Amino acid sequence: MEFLAEYGMFLAKSVTLIVTIVIILGLLVAFGQRNKGSDKGHIEVTRLNDRFETDKEIMMDAVLEPEDRKELLKQEEKRQKQEKKDKKQRAKQASDDKQSERRKRVYVLDFHGDIRASAVDHLREEISGVLTLAESCDEVVVRLESGGGMVHSYGLASSQLDRIKKKGIPLTVCVDKVAASGGYMMACVADRILAAPFAIMGSIGVVAQLPNFHRLLKKHDIDFELLTAGEHKRTLTMFGENTDKDREKFVEDLEDTHDLFKAFVSEHRDVVDIQQVANGDVWFGRRALDKQLVDELMTSDEYIHQCAENADVYEVEFVLKKSIQEKLGFAAQGAADRLLLTWIERLRSARYFS
Repeated sequence: MEFLAEYGMFLAKSVTLIVTIVIILGLLVAFGQRNKGSDKGHIEVTRLNDRFETDKEIMMDAVLEPEDRKELLKQEEKRQKQEKKDKKQRAKQASDDKQSERRKRVYVLDFHGDIRASAVDHLREEISGVLTLAESCDEVVVRLESGGGMVHSYGLASSQLDRIKKKGIPLTVCVDKVAASGGYMMACVADRILAAPFAIMGSIGVVAQLPNFHRLLKKHDIDFELLTAGEHKRTLTMFGENTDKDREKFVEDLEDTHDLFKAFVSEHRDVVDIQQVANGDVWFGRRALDKQLVDELMTSDEYIHQCAENADVYEVEFVLKKSIQEKLGFAAQGAADRLLLTWIERLRSARYFS
């Protein structure tokens, strides 16, 4: 009986808590809907130089003896003082040259592409933010990873990168894993392409595939009617009967897309023998270098650390603004999980001591 009384009290508290949470959630959601603005996200900027320095200090604390660490810190302090002194002297000597008065800035962006290149929505915001401040003495580095996808989607993503070039700002693309098909369409826009030794590059080709269920439908006496206005409004179809004429038109469209792809690569990277590489093949980084699909073998980490030695490096990221519903949803889920765990533990304890 004592256990039942305790369990009843616990259950009442739990129900009260859940009802309170539901009421609060309802009020906040309603408030959020009334005050819903157009702001969907914001730009976040991280100075990577500071992060690298913090990592270095952590390693020093863990590895070096106190005396060695103290000596290294002294040397680092002297180096920084000399660097500031040299910077002031350069600024004084080049007072008429505005670009010489400050250090080079390197802006690092990330693009992880799927079939629809949906990351372009973030990329366009990041590029717009960078272009408000970047100058020709700066540089934009894009860490690109994509196996390609829809032609029009990656065409837009490539055009976004081209905005940087049109502003006269040096653009470097780093590929650590893969930049194939639409991914390489984006990469070839850059002034320089850096790839890891085993990164996959190329796939300058076009592919399309779809199933056809016509014979299956016919077997079960199911009619399918497709009505169009315009000879080429629909060529191949998934449910109707495809003809040789339909296939010829479809292949013609693929060939035309391939020609546009080859012309785009040739326009932005004229060192490439397009007839040799535009057969749909892919190459690992070392072989891609031989084909001049890339300019140098190097990981993005190595290149960015090199940049940080003589420039201010900033990681730029567009972060979506979470709705109140999403924020409270995670909070409510966490509270429910904790409540469930507490209830299970109480049951276990009661059963054990009974």
